[in-house]
Amino acid sequence: MKKVLSVLSVATLSLSLVLAGCGSKPEAQPQGQASTGGAEGGAQTAIRVGMVTDVGGVNDNSFNQSAWEGLQRLQTELNLPKENVNYLQSTSDAEYVPNLTQFVKDKWDLTWGIGFLMGDHLKKVADENKDAKLAIIDAEVDAPNVESVLFKEHEGSFLAGVVAAKMSKTKTVGFVGGVEIPVIKRFELGFEAGVKAVDPNVKVIKVYTGAFDKPDLGKSTASQMYGQGADIIFHASGGTGDGVFNEAKDRKAKGEDVWVIGVDKDQSLTFGDEVTLTSMVKRVDEAVFRVSKDLSEGKFEGGKIKWLGLAEDGVGLASTSSKNVPEDVLKLVDEFKEKIVKGEITVPDK
Repeated sequence: MKKVLSVLSVATLSLSLVLAGCGSKPEAQPQGQASTGGAEGGAQTAIRVGMVTDVGGVNDNSFNQSAWEGLQRLQTELNLPKENVNYLQSTSDAEYVPNLTQFVKDKWDLTWGIGFLMGDHLKKVADENKDAKLAIIDAEVDAPNVESVLFKEHEGSFLAGVVAAKMSKTKTVGFVGGVEIPVIKRFELGFEAGVKAVDPNVKVIKVYTGAFDKPDLGKSTASQMYGQGADIIFHASGGTGDGVFNEAKDRKAKGEDVWVIGVDKDQSLTFGDEVTLTSMVKRVDEAVFRVSKDLSEGKFEGGKIKWLGLAEDGVGLASTSSKNVPEDVLKLVDEFKEKIVKGEITVPDK
């Protein structure tokens, strides 16, 4: 149960999501006192917002970390006391309910659950604490006191597939997934659809590791894929994907021309431009920030599900893509993006 706080700024995304709330108290771990304060632009409530990570942890270089960055931005922009945003890190699914319950019972205004695997656990906590306000990323929770935020990963992954197909020299690319759940399946299906839309003859090797927190497993899986001729791998595997990057770096050092397409965040900022071809960004940070900020303004729409795709700027390729992706390929990406947004192309998600 670590506490880590720092200040980060992230890009702005147009969202319209909302939440607010209360709870009761167990033995204290997350702590802080809600109060009334002001921020530029008008009076707001000095809310307390907590989040519970899945097993990937807050430093997964992926969606847990992105969610935490959203709360850090909230603390900065609303000028909240630092202790008013916090997280509890889960090392196993057995910790989901206790961690969620800890924030709820300690009267935190909003409690986030991060990840599809937490869906049933958050539903249980929501049903047992009907006055509490909760929100979740990547899962649909049918409860009047829960806001569910989901992303059209298949649309953004389609664009990653376009890049992979255009830039693969071996005509073989790979997809490394974590646990085979609906959200990760959307990544896989969108990626393969994008590849095939550009060149039906490009082979797509697909492997699910069954884990989001096993870098060694990601490394060995990537080694097998590169060994089978893939020169570009797209991963959607949380911390397991760190191993995919590590394998690519090792091979780059030996002179092999291999690449990784990152996920959720712009992973070139972590692993470097020399190995990151592009990244399929999910703006989890902005979603968490927006919902939490709206809460501070007294807004709440529990029981609703919000889907964010290309049209909402909720997914897309990283702004740094031009460092390694040629202009003509990015132009083609934009053409496909426009067709998806207009409904001329429907990307499979099941």
